[in-house]
Amino acid sequence: MRAAARFFLAAALALAACDRSTAPPPPAAAPVPAPAAKADMVTVPAGPFVLGSDDVDTEDRAREFGGRRPWYEDEHPRQTRMLPAFRIDRTEVTEGAYQVFVREVGYLPPPHWTGTPPAPPHPELPVVRVTWMDAQNFCHWRGARLPTEMEWEKAARGPKGNVYPWGDAFDPARANVGQDGGVAPAGRFTASASPYGALDMAGNVWEWTSSWYGPYPGATGESPLYGHRFKVLRGGSAGAAGGHYRLEALTTRASYRFYLDPRARVEDAGFRCARSLDAAGRPVDDRDALLHG
Repeated sequence: MRAAARFFLAAALALAACDRSTAPPPPAAAPVPAPAAKADMVTVPAGPFVLGSDDVDTEDRAREFGGRRPWYEDEHPRQTRMLPAFRIDRTEVTEGAYQVFVREVGYLPPPHWTGTPPAPPHPELPVVRVTWMDAQNFCHWRGARLPTEMEWEKAARGPKGNVYPWGDAFDPARANVGQDGGVAPAGRFTASASPYGALDMAGNVWEWTSSWYGPYPGATGESPLYGHRFKVLRGGSAGAAGGHYRLEALTTRASYRFYLDPRARVEDAGFRCARSLDAAGRPVDDRDALLHG
């Protein structure tokens, strides 16, 4: 699995180096029937949160590891933003949950499923090898949507703006960064819990968000990669750093931003869903909202 994850990282960086400015954005998610089952979600209350960081790659370590721009630059500037209340899945969506979606709406299964009809080999693991549109369609089937990257970051960092979901110090024992040899069952690493109770927001699998990769409000840096070309992923994975401590500590930070062509299917990228709340705290049907962040 680590080899596949390293391939993912290299492939994603290669994609980022390509000029895809002429590629059309993915189409709007197709309407599908809503399921009867309710997902386990945690509530993130309305209010301020810390977005981004002012960290600087003073040692130019990004170049050492083949990066095209300094670490942290796309996280600038650190700022306080406001968000309304929302709910977000406690864990990453599993292969088993995605199987119900595939069966009920006749949706195309991930390419690694086998059998007739195709079924996941490990239903308890986070679903992977799904495109951004696959993830969004699943969430819409549930009456939900993908979280924006700001929602994702608030859910991971909590009201104090933690560097990691559990605090400010990197602790590889708290999250799945490859010590089990690959992706772990969703929610297994309970010590990874964010202040709001969401699990695996550091490590295990990268997670699609609804947001396009672009500069933050007030940012002064520019990048040819910004625009409606790449979707943001968050959280790191069990093998994105290939066992390198420094990279694991970097990519599992809650403010770290990764990006990928929304049409890509990779072996350590999955997702979780979110739902807005109305003034009374009741979930809102978000299937017609925030198609592209």
